[in-house]
Amino acid sequence: MSGIVSYGTYLPRHRLGDRVVASYDEDATTMAVAAARAAGGTPSSVWFATTSPPYLDKTNASILHAALGLPRDLFAADVFGAPRSAIAALRAASTSSGLAALADVRVGLPDSADEKAGGDGAAAFVFGETDTIADLLATASSTVEVLDRWRSPASANARGWEERFAAETLLPLIDDVKERALGEAGLEAADHVVLVSSSPGVRKAARRISTATSPIGHAGAADVGLALAAVLDDAAPGETILLISASDGVDALVFRTTELLPSRRPQPVSAQRAGIAVEYTRYLTWRGLLHREPPRRPEPEAPAGPPSARAAAWKYGFTGSTCTKCGFVHLPPARVCKSCGAADLMEPVSLSDASGTVATYTVDHLAYSLSPPVIQAVIDFDGGGRYTLEVADAQPDELAVGRRVSLSFRRLFTANDVHNYFWKARLL
Repeated sequence: MSGIVSYGTYLPRHRLGDRVVASYDEDATTMAVAAARAAGGTPSSVWFATTSPPYLDKTNASILHAALGLPRDLFAADVFGAPRSAIAALRAASTSSGLAALADVRVGLPDSADEKAGGDGAAAFVFGETDTIADLLATASSTVEVLDRWRSPASANARGWEERFAAETLLPLIDDVKERALGEAGLEAADHVVLVSSSPGVRKAARRISTATSPIGHAGAADVGLALAAVLDDAAPGETILLISASDGVDALVFRTTELLPSRRPQPVSAQRAGIAVEYTRYLTWRGLLHREPPRRPEPEAPAGPPSARAAAWKYGFTGSTCTKCGFVHLPPARVCKSCGAADLMEPVSLSDASGTVATYTVDHLAYSLSPPVIQAVIDFDGGGRYTLEVADAQPDELAVGRRVSLSFRRLFTANDVHNYFWKARLL
């Protein structure tokens, strides 16, 4: 029987009131990396679901694959375009011992329902057939064509029909799919009923049958994952979970938790709810809804394909090299040891999961950035290695020599529609 082996979630640090907001240097891919790193595990495939893909005509899951340092012979693919893509990723991962990474940045027009009731975040689930924390007992689906919510490929903002229309169409299907899923699982009822929907009308009307929903508001493709993770954070072993998603049809998955769940829990969603406030005008600038004077500095040049490919292990996996003669750690990797001078006696070492200490730092108010000032810090990593990194999600008064940091996969900048991904330091 297939089931969830591990899971992880990620909520960005910034808040617009109570709304969870991704920073200017975060997108669906970087948040998926964060959630997948929290999940851990050794998947046999990668399925990345989002409604806000950073790239079209290019596989975003391959970036996720590279950042996680997964083997080259592992299959990775995108499933995106609608919130229901998350169900596709979960079902595909469940049949291939894979990783389902669900992430989204929700963009709504100013003062819109999407802006007020949305949220940015990510969830990741690794499936397998042994050592599961929640067994998948049954699935059921019903598909219907309904013009409830849509967005053209050229638009950043979705539109929606009058909410009663979707409710009248989908609510009867919810009851049918619910009964079929429970019947296949051999259950009369579930201990937890989780329902998410892209339709506000469905969410309001379906409160009569659900005990939980998304903990941060509608989060697109990440919605169903964050809702399931929040229940797994609190569920007891042996309890059943009925997960229902109503979007372009209705899908249901039934899980039963196992005795391994309490010992495998990552940082809960509720522990990530606190954050730092962001000014509304800055948020609008990050989303491209308010055009302000750019930094008075030359714009960065787009990364080129050949050097990015040659340095892929360093750029995406933060992989340096360790001298096998003296143990000195080089960041970035080198052929000749800076300590003992030995040549070509190196072994690769990834420090993406390492922590470190701030040795010194600087605050630059003139550097090119959508969110000045830019904070750069020299980091001494535990076990060896030193490198200068930008510090993400931090204010200047939070920095101090000796402050502890970890790493976060981010987007440094975008030039000529090319996203320059790398790692930043993040305060612990």
